Amino acid sequence: MKTRKLGNQGLVVSELGLGCMGMSEFYGEQDEAEAIATIHHALDLGVNFLDTADMYGPFTNEKLVGRAIKDRRDQVVLATKFGNVRTEDGGWLGVSGKPDYVRSCCDASLQRLGVDVIDLYYQHRVDPTVPIEETIGAMAELVQQGKVRYLGMSEAAPATIRRATAVHPITALQTEYSLWSREPEDEILSTVRDLGIGFVAYSPLGRGFLSGAITSPEDLAPDDYRHNSPRFQGENFHKNLQLVELLVAIATEKGVTASQLALAWLLTQGEDIVPIPGTKRRKYLSENIAATEITLSPDDLRRIEEVSPKGVAAGGRYPEQSMSAVNR
Repeated sequence: MKTRKLGNQGLVVSELGLGCMGMSEFYGEQDEAEAIATIHHALDLGVNFLDTADMYGPFTNEKLVGRAIKDRRDQVVLATKFGNVRTEDGGWLGVSGKPDYVRSCCDASLQRLGVDVIDLYYQHRVDPTVPIEETIGAMAELVQQGKVRYLGMSEAAPATIRRATAVHPITALQTEYSLWSREPEDEILSTVRDLGIGFVAYSPLGRGFLSGAITSPEDLAPDDYRHNSPRFQGENFHKNLQLVELLVAIATEKGVTASQLALAWLLTQGEDIVPIPGTKRRKYLSENIAATEITLSPDDLRRIEEVSPKGVAAGGRYPEQSMSAVNR
């Protein structure tokens, strides 16, 4: 597994990470034994960059990751997040970037993860009621105290990112980026590159849609949160399925899967980009990792661009209410 530099502060990670969210919530049934086996398999294959958050579960995904890495901490670059406030029973209370909340969240995450330090600590969503300088200031204190090594942000707007870096260096920005979510190409990527910040691409497979394995909404479990996504609903679903079928055709010609094609494309978009596809099964993990060995020719890239230009996806990437919390 090759590595990539995230930002200019010294953080180096595997060129493909592992998103752990679906192991505990959102994507149908969970199998903790298989999830832990998947994390171990990732580490065995050289994937060292694990991504979780306090809100996943809620609060259970960090515990799962902590159990999985208990005897292998030195092999892991551990990233987690705070900012989306949830109750123990799964309720949503909004977003908080208050300094006291930042401190308490970090201590709670350290305890759940069973570690002494978090390698990369993200603000999951920007709180518009708290100046970003105050939130980042509290995060910077965690670095000074040795509880956190590097700071990150997620779904922040360019102006907010610039203000944040004036307080403390930001190592990584995590934002959705894939063949059907190319909004970062407008301003975000140029901003983080100008500031020396690495880019972590979450949902690089469009929440599984770009894999080609989802051909009907009925393929998803009844409690799968993707039923709430505009891109998985009604006419949008059918339009997006047509897009995926075109990508599957290109992938088939190359002898790879649609998932591998989508990840290989993302890896060509810059050495400063690290995708973190999420999976809870070993077989899909192995398939994703194989994408790092795929070479896309100029003709491949041209054909992919033709069938998946910027803005091609039908429907928003989140429900309207959730979209109000991104890019701010």
